[in-house]
Amino acid sequence: MKRSEINASIDRARKFFAKKGFPLPPYADWTPQQWKEAGPEHDEIRILGLGWDVTDFGSGDLARVGRTIFTLRNGARQDPRFPKQYAQKAMHMEEGQKSVIHYHRSKMEDICNQGGGNILIELWRAGADDELSQQSFEVSVSGIRRSVKGGDVVRLEPGASICLIPRTYHRFWAEEGHGAVLSVEVSSVCDDKTDNFFYESGERFPGIHEDEERRYVLCGEYFS
Repeated sequence: MKRSEINASIDRARKFFAKKGFPLPPYADWTPQQWKEAGPEHDEIRILGLGWDVTDFGSGDLARVGRTIFTLRNGARQDPRFPKQYAQKAMHMEEGQKSVIHYHRSKMEDICNQGGGNILIELWRAGADDELSQQSFEVSVSGIRRSVKGGDVVRLEPGASICLIPRTYHRFWAEEGHGAVLSVEVSSVCDDKTDNFFYESGERFPGIHEDEERRYVLCGEYFS
């Protein structure tokens, strides 16, 4: 990814969240210099990777494959300093920008449409060989049980949500022609370093080409 793409993506996300009346913590606007001056009282943010997170999953094409995320809260399973058993993320989902097909080994999550256009989410269960199973299975959509088969696409209109249990392959995006989406993920503790399994290829934290000055600090850059 290019630093210029990251800066521009966060700029758009900040404007979109503000337009939707979704305020972020004050540190969402902090500069790299402010983070350098922040004391140890901010270590929960740093250690748990709260804040901005922009990824193109290693695709080199952020406009088509990627996500701009702000992690609001999280915990750590093996660290008694951070006993939260839950996590929350806000995502700016632009039209035409998909995630890659992936599942989580242990995380259970609700993907919630909090405003804007519609979310389309494509689903499969993972087979014993980690292939995409075509078998039918049940999901909970806004608290209502629903049967789907591998490869089905579920539409989440504003206010709707879907619960995904571990080993449920998924990719999701904002339905074209309906506008960008404010998506909120509510989940068990999130470990993006070890809990993501990508079906084909995917890099959760790709390298960055520094083509312009860094204006924001990403969640993986607090200690760099």
